[in-house]
Amino acid sequence: GLSLLAESRPHGDVLRSGEIRLVPGAELRGLRVGPKLFQYVIKVIVQAIQLLYTMLKIDKPSYILLQNPPGLPAIAVAWVACLFWRSKLIIDWHNYGYTIMSLNHGKNHPLVQIAKWYEKLFGRLSDYNLCVTNAMKEDLWVNCNIKAVTLYDKPASYFKETPLELQHRLYMKLAKDYEPFKPRTEAVSSNAQRSAFTEMDEKNGHVIKTRGRPALLISSTSWTEDEDFSVLLKALEDYEHYINEGAKLPSLVCVITGKGPLKDYYNGLINKLHFKHIQICTPWLEAEDYPLLLGSADLGVCLHKSSSGLDLPMKVVDMFGCCLPVCAIYFDCLHELVKHDENGLIFRDSNELAEQLKVLFLGFPTLEGKLHSFRKNLRTSKQLRWDESWDQTVLPLLGQNE
Repeated sequence: GLSLLAESRPHGDVLRSGEIRLVPGAELRGLRVGPKLFQYVIKVIVQAIQLLYTMLKIDKPSYILLQNPPGLPAIAVAWVACLFWRSKLIIDWHNYGYTIMSLNHGKNHPLVQIAKWYEKLFGRLSDYNLCVTNAMKEDLWVNCNIKAVTLYDKPASYFKETPLELQHRLYMKLAKDYEPFKPRTEAVSSNAQRSAFTEMDEKNGHVIKTRGRPALLISSTSWTEDEDFSVLLKALEDYEHYINEGAKLPSLVCVITGKGPLKDYYNGLINKLHFKHIQICTPWLEAEDYPLLLGSADLGVCLHKSSSGLDLPMKVVDMFGCCLPVCAIYFDCLHELVKHDENGLIFRDSNELAEQLKVLFLGFPTLEGKLHSFRKNLRTSKQLRWDESWDQTVLPLLGQNE
């Protein structure tokens, strides 16, 4: 069995598994007295005590697997729990916490310096280490003297292309709440049930894609500082401009998913843009609908810039699982995932992204063109799934102790 400490509601597969026991972590309400630094230190201490108490109550595990970040205070607490139980500690390095903190506070802030020292020191106390890129493996070894194994993030099995009937059902469901999914014109025949992208003949249940349909672009974001969302908005303004100049480009429906602190700020900006040919939609999606939407889209856009330059955007992994070609913003180790001109395109600024949208959507939706060849390459690149990748990389590590 596996015990899982969780703050937010996990995927249905986790909830339904008989092998996994969920242990809820206590929600900590903020302390409002004294300076920020003092509040933060108190919060960390209280969290450490809560976490240790919760961990020592569960049955003795053979291993504790911990994802970092967040590692303050989790790494130290997990290490203490491992001493108590004589268990092995495995740290799964997805990024460095201190680089994320430095986005808000700057590199030289005392908190960031403490976090950096803590991460490097306590990171060495683990028995095994996993990381998400070869660049990170190298960095851990050179800077922290930590030996890690690269375990690339892989898409779960439910990230796959969505069959047309399911696409239609999803669009009809979204059309109830969101204007861009509603059909653009009146139905010619009365027995067709339509969305902006698909129509279903109600006599035989046969679904086809609507002629002259808009292209569906999807971007998921955490609406935080490490993703400059204005890059996409600026590129969309250029795209609108291309259409006004007479370029043979489709209308766009741009769906932006995710929740986060800057969402309201950007929604304000979006409402000021009066597009004729582009509709932007920021829907709230159920967990089960997100893979279906990725599997229905024409292009994904990723604005994630790694805070450390060493991790890869999980959202692109999921898009590739759905055979969805991607335009992604450049950073150092992105090439370990996005192969430029093979499964997607890499851009550096909004001008370049606008150019890429123009190239990819010219003459849409005729079959030929780069979008189609990227999709074909993604289909044939038979990617490992998450569980297969885990079996190949992590199981041999664990087997050393048996």
